[in-house]
Amino acid sequence: MKAFIRANKGFLAFLLLFGVFRTAVADWNPIPSSSMRPNLLEGDVVFVNRLAYNVKVPLTDVVVARTGEPQRGDVVTFTSPEDGTRLIKRVLALPGDQVEMRNERLVINGVESQYSLQEVTKELADGAMMDAQRVDETIDGRRHRIQVLPQRMVPRDFGPVTVPPEAYLMLGDNRDMSRDSRYIGFVPRHLLIGRAERILVSADYLGNWLPRPERFGMSLR
Repeated sequence: MKAFIRANKGFLAFLLLFGVFRTAVADWNPIPSSSMRPNLLEGDVVFVNRLAYNVKVPLTDVVVARTGEPQRGDVVTFTSPEDGTRLIKRVLALPGDQVEMRNERLVINGVESQYSLQEVTKELADGAMMDAQRVDETIDGRRHRIQVLPQRMVPRDFGPVTVPPEAYLMLGDNRDMSRDSRYIGFVPRHLLIGRAERILVSADYLGNWLPRPERFGMSLR
């Protein structure tokens, strides 16, 4: 073993540094599900800035220093408080916000978000093709597109609730196909992994595995 280490110390040092880089500085995150459609598709791989909010001890959720504060509308990766899996959702309510949802419409601190229908398309959900409404949602002047599936029977109301200190309300952009804060609860700040900033590469792994070059480098901000 000692001989192996001596003969490969350069390569082993590279692996160690690479591991530290991925767990403390920057990472990539494959998108495995439809919960962030239409903005993120299955087969996208996103770049995650792990230093956007915190500096952590590698391989832990121990925060050494804060580097920034999550903003409403950020796309964030985090560890689920429910079962420890890694999730990616959008920050929509901040600590101290009072938030509720009325028939898919968010109301934050008494102000209803603005919505405008952009298109109706078809999506596969629950094993069947359903109408999918793609809507521009505007909150605090920041606009992003969401998707709702009117035919799917899911809860469309909650609250009002107040986001506790050091926690965030996370929702998927595919509102009726996302297991998010409506199910797993608020996400504590120390469980945030980083901010997803752009799509690195993308391939249609549900279809023909062909690359989607038009999505390479696409910004998420």
